[in-house]
Amino acid sequence: MTTIKTESKKQRAVVICPGRGTYNKEELGYLKRFHGDKVEFINDIDQYRNKQNQMPISELDAMENYSMRTHTAGENASALIYACAYNDHQRINRDLYDVVAVTGNSMGWYIALSVAGALKPNGAIELINTMGSMMSKGLIGGQLIYPVIDEFWHKDDVREQQVMQWLDDVNQQEECEVHISIFLGGYLVFGGNKKGLTALEKILPVIDERYPMNLFNHAAFHTPLLNSISEKALQQLSVELFNAPEIPLIDGLGNIWQPYSTDVKDLYDYTLTTQVTEPYNFSKAIEVAIKEYAPDKLIILGPGATLGGAVAQCLIEHNWLGLSCKKDFIEQQKKAPFILSMGIAEQRKQVL
Repeated sequence: MTTIKTESKKQRAVVICPGRGTYNKEELGYLKRFHGDKVEFINDIDQYRNKQNQMPISELDAMENYSMRTHTAGENASALIYACAYNDHQRINRDLYDVVAVTGNSMGWYIALSVAGALKPNGAIELINTMGSMMSKGLIGGQLIYPVIDEFWHKDDVREQQVMQWLDDVNQQEECEVHISIFLGGYLVFGGNKKGLTALEKILPVIDERYPMNLFNHAAFHTPLLNSISEKALQQLSVELFNAPEIPLIDGLGNIWQPYSTDVKDLYDYTLTTQVTEPYNFSKAIEVAIKEYAPDKLIILGPGATLGGAVAQCLIEHNWLGLSCKKDFIEQQKKAPFILSMGIAEQRKQVL
């Protein structure tokens, strides 16, 4: 009797690119540890940064001690996170996974552009490093994060309505300006000026002895306070850096940029105007990813694993895979993880 061996079917995966705040103390050495063989790629970035009189990412990654001030500075964090995430994407086992779409959170949009092929090879580091360095001489405003979910990871509509009312109240105060910056699963990220964020922080009740939490070295991204940054970016960065993507891209409005129908000028304009000055709806991007592409896995690129919770909260909100609460998600991850974070050793092994 002859046994016919059938080829196993690849799993459909949506790739999620991380943003700022994902390279922390635990990630020091991540680039060398996992991608030390990518010498040419790392050297190209280091040479580019040398021309800008900036510390090479190889040196940042190899520092003996993690420095909040150094490693979280935009001009350093952006290039370092990009190098780690891009090379994580290159490590995904294409015999196991068919990457059907790419998205990202905040700065992760720029990384998503790169891994999806929407930026020319030298264009990725130019865009990412330039945008990350825009406020090297001084941040514009800041960011604050606050939960609008309960301990079971259910959306608390009453709390969210109250938070929005407090936001309105703060903006009525003299010289205060605060906006929603990112819809991040069960959290709202606010971007605003110092006076506005201080006023909002005083009003918001403390939760879990952690929130409201100010995000260190973060500016008022995705708000009108960055209009000047958008204008500057349009002057410094050319549309010639961009291509149509090779893989569908889901942006911070939930729109899909398809390989054969993308207007490159529109993609350029979205990236340097809308995405810079208007709220980034990461939650919507995840909703579109699961409903439009029905993936078998969501793969979150490293460094770090901080996005996993926010993604899980999006899944629970839509009862995806029957997940109704935090406990369901934890049990699902133990049995057959739907989310694979490459910053978590055990889950990384399933991706390589």
